[in-house]
Amino acid sequence: MESENKNLHKHTVHHVLAHSYLVYFVLLLLGVFLDFTFGYKILDNTLAVPLGFATLILATVVILWAQKTGRDFSKVTEAKTAEHFCRGPYCYTSMPTQWGLFFSVLGFGLIVNSLFIVIFTVISFLISKFVFMSKHDRILIEKYGDAYLNYKKLVKF
Repeated sequence: MESENKNLHKHTVHHVLAHSYLVYFVLLLLGVFLDFTFGYKILDNTLAVPLGFATLILATVVILWAQKTGRDFSKVTEAKTAEHFCRGPYCYTSMPTQWGLFFSVLGFGLIVNSLFIVIFTVISFLISKFVFMSKHDRILIEKYGDAYLNYKKLVKF
């Protein structure tokens, strides 16, 4: 337990998120390679491109909103209530940047109509959610305690 706590202190939230983004990047590259190799398509091009662009626009809005809102969090050293965390997109999800990244890579996969990119995007999201976001949550629970735990109970998505 004590060594786990020392490990948590070595990593910041941004460090954990950077590793999560790296997983997206590596699996995106793998998806592009497999797409060039095998070229499986998922949708009719007339549907894939507009759907992909709409997904990219949604992703951009979510990421920009999350980043703008997230700047306020870094200034606070102590949170006493769950409502402290409920700002902007963080009222709907505890990981809006992850959702934005997921939708942006998914949108790209739809635009290029690549089965492998879409599959690896879903895999990347699941790895991020269950591996990196759990580390992210442990760091914030250690830092903010019950306030963050209560926030996680309020925001399930």
